[in-house]
Amino acid sequence: MSDEEHEPRYTVDELAARAGVTVRTVRFYGTRGLLPPPVIGARRVGHYGAGHLARLALIEELQRQGMTLAAIERYLEQLPADLSEQDLAIHRALVASWAPESAEEITLRELERRAGRALTGQDVERLAAMGVLEPIEGREAFRLDGTLLRLGVELLDVPIEHETILASRTVLVEHARSAAQELSRLFRDEVWNPYRESAEDPDHLSAMRSLSAHMQPMVVQALVTAFQRSLREELRAAFRSR
Repeated sequence: MSDEEHEPRYTVDELAARAGVTVRTVRFYGTRGLLPPPVIGARRVGHYGAGHLARLALIEELQRQGMTLAAIERYLEQLPADLSEQDLAIHRALVASWAPESAEEITLRELERRAGRALTGQDVERLAAMGVLEPIEGREAFRLDGTLLRLGVELLDVPIEHETILASRTVLVEHARSAAQELSRLFRDEVWNPYRESAEDPDHLSAMRSLSAHMQPMVVQALVTAFQRSLREELRAAFRSR
């Protein structure tokens, strides 16, 4: 990163105006650790840089994707601390458009209300095994993926062993990660590297964001369709051999 990118250039009012948020929002994000602290200059005035502006844009993008502040905190914690303004722009244009997660914190009582039924300890374990929720350590609460709740509750009454659910999820996660790694390699070679070679052309960044947004439903549908066809063929072959 160049010295110019490191150099603080905005007051909190200027940063808020450029980001299209309120000063109160900027300060709130700072207290939550979503924004690095400003550089304190003369007269104890805090100054912010281009990296703060890029991070604000990323936070707003993640919120538009439906992520809660708690989920955004976890997402940002996983990013390297020394990401440049352009690297943050890449996350906003490419990574964030894939809706990283839709988790929310929820109590057992609220979970049961949303599920429409009382839940036993075994029910909660099965939902966790299916990836619907995750117990929060040290608290009587869960991290819930609301998009999977309805299906998970329906599967509670399906006569299948807990160990089978765990084994099935392990297989799916492993193969999904393998597909994600190949797609990441493809994006790196065909999208990210050309962007770097284009001297970080803003038009190329916009094109990359558009490409990512349009590829998302196509990739998801392709994975679902390929899995359905493959599973059907494998099941037919398995039962023909008996």
